[in-house]
Amino acid sequence: MRNPLPQTWNLERFFPGGSGSDAFTQFLKELQSNIVELDETLSGLAVPERAEQSASLLPVIVLVQTAFLKIREAESFTGCLTAENQNDKRAVQLTGQVKSIQAAFASALTRFDDFLRRIPESAWQGLLAHAELIEIAYPLEERRRLASEKLPPEQEALIHDLAVDGYHGWGELYNTTVSKFSIPFEENGSVTELSAGQAANKMYSPDRSVRRRVFELWEREWAKHADYCADALNHLGGFRLKLYERRGWDEIHREPLTINRMSKETLDAMWGVIEQSKDVFVRYLERKAKLLGVEKLAWHDVDAPVGQGSTTFSYDQGAQLIVEQFRRFSPKMAEFAVMAFENSWIEAEDRAGKRPGGFCTSFPISEETRIFMTYAGTASNVSTLAHELGHAYHQHVMNDLPALAQDYAMNVAETASTFAEMVVSDAAVKGAATDEERLTLLEDKIQRSVAFYMNIHARFLFETDFYEERRQGLVSIERLNELMEAAQKKAYRDALAEYHPHFWASKMHFYLTDVPFYNFPYTFGYMFSTGLYAEALRRGAAFEDQYIALLRDTGRMTVEELASKHLGVDLRKPDFWQQAMDVTIADVNEFLRLTE
Repeated sequence: MRNPLPQTWNLERFFPGGSGSDAFTQFLKELQSNIVELDETLSGLAVPERAEQSASLLPVIVLVQTAFLKIREAESFTGCLTAENQNDKRAVQLTGQVKSIQAAFASALTRFDDFLRRIPESAWQGLLAHAELIEIAYPLEERRRLASEKLPPEQEALIHDLAVDGYHGWGELYNTTVSKFSIPFEENGSVTELSAGQAANKMYSPDRSVRRRVFELWEREWAKHADYCADALNHLGGFRLKLYERRGWDEIHREPLTINRMSKETLDAMWGVIEQSKDVFVRYLERKAKLLGVEKLAWHDVDAPVGQGSTTFSYDQGAQLIVEQFRRFSPKMAEFAVMAFENSWIEAEDRAGKRPGGFCTSFPISEETRIFMTYAGTASNVSTLAHELGHAYHQHVMNDLPALAQDYAMNVAETASTFAEMVVSDAAVKGAATDEERLTLLEDKIQRSVAFYMNIHARFLFETDFYEERRQGLVSIERLNELMEAAQKKAYRDALAEYHPHFWASKMHFYLTDVPFYNFPYTFGYMFSTGLYAEALRRGAAFEDQYIALLRDTGRMTVEELASKHLGVDLRKPDFWQQAMDVTIADVNEFLRLTE
């Protein structure tokens, strides 16, 4: 790879001129025309009564898939603009415009889905028999089935329209609130205004006094913003609950499970194995506290580095490590990563004005992806980079599939990303030159297990409890803090001395309007990928193509069907989850041995 690698992404490739792009303005106009055409075509279309009439629907399906791809392209572009510069007001306006177009498309899709629902079975089977629809038969069947579980299409369309300035508006309010977040932090005699992303990175400092100072400022600053965050969270929750009530849905997890093509039996089996296995992770937290010289870890200690191993990686070093480890497992994935690094697909620069967190987003028409993060050189940053490259590779192997077959759920998306993380972290641990370096890298791996088994579990418990209380009315800031801390204590088995009561305010995932319960899919992805990685080690070089085949199926079957077809396992039973858990427990046992 060339040296030094670019640390800022290239968005000009898509629409020159950033938020002032004339090309993007024209693109949105064309997209709006596509949606109007879809609406008009549906209005003039008769429901086919016989199999031989079903071909009339083929042009409509082409229009639907064209709009799908364009919506994703537009959403990715505005998402990148607002992430790279939170002060780009024009980008915020464009985001609102895209949300409006999305609402119009959602309304058209509601009519499309209802149209599918009304097709008689014989004509429906005739439609699916068309060769060009074979790869999207599952998503079409799924849309037809789900249409019968919702309100009449006119009401669903009205909901989508009102959601732009209501439901989605509250999500945008939260983003605006975060854009105003800054922490004045004194270091080396000077004061720097840290963005939320920069402050979060500081909490990985090996210096406990730095972590404590930043965390205290972090909690204090989120407390100042808590009124706005509580308003947003309450109204997002209230909107969902009222919608579920109107649809006759009485189970709060029904929508996220449906979106993730996953059964409640699978979710319960996964959490059950995690609950039964937490004791060993509590022992890890207790050992880590001892190593850090404290009686019990505070919240800001959980992700703190342990040991004096080489924990800092320049961006180029981190990239090289990722490519080398990818190549050991999959030459195709390694070459893809090289392309992403060298062609400015990654925004990693550590600077003010960027939003916190990391993500990968797809430009399916251009057949490229873009990765966003703030890289500060920690082992965790390297893991995040590998994680996002896993997402990017997942999309890369699906680029040639029809749009509806590319629409895979979040839990399997997190499978590809955490699998990529595991390839890098496990190889790095095995290749460590000293016990000290091995301990450092091993500990970084275990931190992710703790995040998925405890931190994510706390988020799941909090949201479940929050929605139960929200049914009775608005939930106060004080009560939100209580619910959050209670969930953290339960998830961490009361192993910490200090918790993060304003976590509900600081975590963007609670405010995303596209996916409710944006938490358990991460844990699913982590454990599923752990089991997948064990299978990769067993199968050897042959697994590369088998892995690609699995990824390509993620948009056209349930997770239970995916696991059965490609791994021969039943996710509704604890066996698979326990095997995955045993892999991560082995890491903890090795850590405990090295730190005796």
